[in-house]
This record gives sequence, structure tokens and C-alpha cells, in this order.
Amino acid sequence: MRIQRFEEIKAWQEGRELVKIVYQIIRRNDELNRDLRFKSQLTSSSISIMSNIAEGFSRNSNKEFIRFLFISKGSLAELQSLLYVALDQKYITNEEFNDIFEKTEITAKLISKFITYLRSYIQ
Repeated sequence: MRIQRFEEIKAWQEGRELVKIVYQIIRRNDELNRDLRFKSQLTSSSISIMSNIAEGFSRNSNKEFIRFLFISKGSLAELQSLLYVALDQKYITNEEFNDIFEKTEITAKLISKFITYLRSYIQ
């Protein structure tokens, strides 16, 4: 089955869920909401995950798509790092951290598998 739209990509769907979770956390935490720079960094990195998947898909080249998938993975790693800051600053609980981090790991694996799949078509 050929993917017709970026919305069909499982990694993009998982990235979208991550964005929802990040915004839910921000809305629930007044202290985090006042930490404007951190809040901006958190939202930017999460949005970048799904956005780079969509942008790469639109390039109509597997090589370009792979490049954007790697950028997406970089944003995902940035989000993971920021989650540690959120935990250390007590913006999120250990349970929230574990739940979100597990979701980031699932998303990272999906992106990696997609990269492997696309590479098989350019070699």
C-alpha cells in the first residue's frame, strides 16, 4: 500500500500525539506556563517532530525524506532532553515523565524503521 498523505504515516501520528501531551502538560502547570523560554523550547521541539515528517514527505524524494526524518529524530531527542529538565524542575511527575518518554521512544523507533525502509529503495 502506497502512502498518499503524510497523515497516514504512523510516526507522524505518534508525533501529533506527543504535541497534544506537551500542550496538556503546559495548560495544567502554571509555573511551567510562566517559564516562557522553556515552554517555547518544549513546544517547538515537539511540533518539529511531526512537521519535519510532513515536510520530508512533500519533497517527493526518498533521499530528502530521509534527511527530514533525521531532523525529526533530532527534535525528538531534544524533546527527551527537555523532559528531564521538566522533571528536575518538578513541572511533571515521575509518572508523567515515564509515560511521555515511553511515547518518545515508540516514535523514535517508528522513525528509525521508516528510515531503514526508505533507504532500501535508494541503494
